[in-house]
Amino acid sequence: MSKFQEAVDYILPKLTEKPTIGLVLGSGLGVLADEIENPTVIPYGEIPGFTASTVVGHKGQLVIGKLQGKQVVAMQGRFHFYEGHDLSDVVFPIRIMKFLGVETIIVTNAAGGINESYRPGDLMLIQDHINMTGRNPLIGPNDDTLGTRFPDMSEAYSKNLRELAKGVAAEQGIHLREGIYVGLLGPSYETPAEIRMLRMLGGDAVGMSTVPEVIVAKHMQLQVLGISCISNMAAGILEQPLSHEEVMETTEKVKAQFLALVQGILAKL
Repeated sequence: MSKFQEAVDYILPKLTEKPTIGLVLGSGLGVLADEIENPTVIPYGEIPGFTASTVVGHKGQLVIGKLQGKQVVAMQGRFHFYEGHDLSDVVFPIRIMKFLGVETIIVTNAAGGINESYRPGDLMLIQDHINMTGRNPLIGPNDDTLGTRFPDMSEAYSKNLRELAKGVAAEQGIHLREGIYVGLLGPSYETPAEIRMLRMLGGDAVGMSTVPEVIVAKHMQLQVLGISCISNMAAGILEQPLSHEEVMETTEKVKAQFLALVQGILAKL
């Protein structure tokens, strides 16, 4: 039995309905999973093939149930390559979501602002990404039952979903940015020189996640929407030290706006 099948077989009997929407909730953004009605909560450590999340702000559990009338499966905390996990383990939950019935995935993260017009607390719709990790989760033999050898990434983030999100933001009076997310390995924050380089390359925000998950989501033909919470300005912009504590403080402040936006999007899916 494949490790995918083992995980699916463990999760499915606990569900009353198959989820159609997947949520990946980044640092400080796991509060959305607390809004799920009649939740089935499964710690990652119980699921075959899953590993433990070690980062503060990531609870490390699947939460499955109803949100805005939709059956969702939420990752309350994600895995990162910098934690020492294999990249195949980092993206494993995305593949399991697909096997559970998910068709659309919303990925969220806390990111540093590269664009100097941004401010901490802004929400940014991810228009596209730049993979600066030097890694790709599809390296190695391709399993044609999962997806094609050379997946198209010309629309990694669904244009239709982005338009829907912008409409919801306008209705709610949320000033929603839209920009390019740059994915790096971490765990150290970037240097001011690196941030200047990334700005020259067209980056608007930078983080240490999301890119591998989106590549695998597209490999499995999932529709993707991405939202970054600009938790701090990147190195060299405000000339102050960066810390994970600042990230958590900012995501706490923007919590209500983030919850309203994503729930508004879900209501219209």
